[in-house]
Amino acid sequence: MAKSEQLQIRVNPEQKARIKKQALLAGEDVSKWVLLKLLPPDSDEFQHLVDKLGAAAHSPSHMLAEIHDFLLSLSGKALEVAVRNTDLSSLDSLGSNYIAAMVEQACVNKGVQIPSWLRTIAPLQYPWFASELKSLRLYLLTRSPAPFRRRNLFVDSTLGDRV
Repeated sequence: MAKSEQLQIRVNPEQKARIKKQALLAGEDVSKWVLLKLLPPDSDEFQHLVDKLGAAAHSPSHMLAEIHDFLLSLSGKALEVAVRNTDLSSLDSLGSNYIAAMVEQACVNKGVQIPSWLRTIAPLQYPWFASELKSLRLYLLTRSPAPFRRRNLFVDSTLGDRV
């Protein structure tokens, strides 16, 4: 994407020198180094996937699978950075809760800090089941991972599993 905007910040001379030095050590110009620090590529990719999920009019399951694979592919530190400042405003309540549960499960699996924004997502008011079959409900109630159950989501597989 072409850059068409400029952002200006005020810093003191010592801060400017430190920023220039850090950029030089990283082998980047100051603008690129600052952008990489503030908007890491994994963070951009995760936000892009979340926004695609929000735009998916029909059958978002393929997008959830893509997000699942992306979260699974990240190292612990990369995951922590990628999900730190996620904007879920493009999603409905179900989508927000599903992403929040996936992120929480990924963080637990990789032993990294769970982002604070997860606490701002209110659980679904009514239970949501991954299957319409009433005979599966008891199974889903007992097999859903804790981050999903807390959000009133009842699924069979979790991050790292595929069915």
